[in-house]
Amino acid sequence: MTLRFVGMDPNTGGEGSPTVWVEEETADLILQGEEATDLLNAVATTEWVPGHRPGIPAHERVIRIPAHMVPILREACNVAEHRHLR
Repeated sequence: MTLRFVGMDPNTGGEGSPTVWVEEETADLILQGEEATDLLNAVATTEWVPGHRPGIPAHERVIRIPAHMVPILREACNVAEHRHLR
């Protein structure tokens, strides 16, 4: 697996930095962020797609990406879209 680094939270102090990569082969977005355990109840009670079991499976996590990183996420989506269309 080869990851292409797209960007990191510019407000980070050097550790625990929200980061975005694109996996080169699949064009999947790979995100690192603070685990948003404070949002688990909100996520569990939010309306889902009909027929979809609510809640977060044990193998998944809810993460928080700061809003000021939207341009980095947008760039990652552009990279992924370009890779996917090849």
